[in-house]
Amino acid sequence: MLKQSDAVVGVVKDTRRILGALRHSSLGPNGRLIRRYLETHEVRKLQIGAGPTALDGWLCTDIDPKSETTAYLDATKPFPFEEGTFDYIYSEHMIEHIPWREGLFMLRECRRVLKPGGVLRVATPDLKVLLDLYAGPHKPVEERYIHWITDTFLDGVKVYKPSFVINNAFHNWGHQFLYDAELLAMALREAGFTDIRQWPTGESDDPALRGIESHGRNIADDDMAAFETMVFEARPAESHAH
Repeated sequence: MLKQSDAVVGVVKDTRRILGALRHSSLGPNGRLIRRYLETHEVRKLQIGAGPTALDGWLCTDIDPKSETTAYLDATKPFPFEEGTFDYIYSEHMIEHIPWREGLFMLRECRRVLKPGGVLRVATPDLKVLLDLYAGPHKPVEERYIHWITDTFLDGVKVYKPSFVINNAFHNWGHQFLYDAELLAMALREAGFTDIRQWPTGESDDPALRGIESHGRNIADDDMAAFETMVFEARPAESHAH
């Protein structure tokens, strides 16, 4: 019986290795980049939607890689990683670019490939912040945001109206679905996460996750990026961690 059990365990391990290899090879040349990262990093960190700002020490991925050090990853498809691969996953201003159902799938994949006790950090525009612009009266930072969006992104618009800014948030930059805090927390719970916490941009109780937001640099305005962005961290629930 013991030998049979050992044989079964061996088959399972071999199968997992084969499946892992197949997942990596499905990425073509990026498979080598991924394997190299996983083989050389004890603490493994996955960045989803790296865009122009790849983080040092992270496995940076994007559906449209901007450099040879960024691997291709379509976050709406099964991730090419085995369960419990990563200690950290980070996604900034990416989830709003895919519909609700695909976003939920992405979060479930994040939970699957996170180690027990690992942390997911998600930064995305806050729908409530945007809709609050419509109500008024406006605080100075809201007034500045309305002017900044209009002057920077709304070519041909000559008036500073919240309705233009809100419409822009829904339809510009390929946005598909915008979250408020309640919806994002609900999606995280449905995807199998717990210990869900909201943080200001750049802040965390985990040193590995402090100061990693880069959206402000990408849009050349840290204050406006911080104003429009909400950040959540969450851990895999115990029942989903095995």
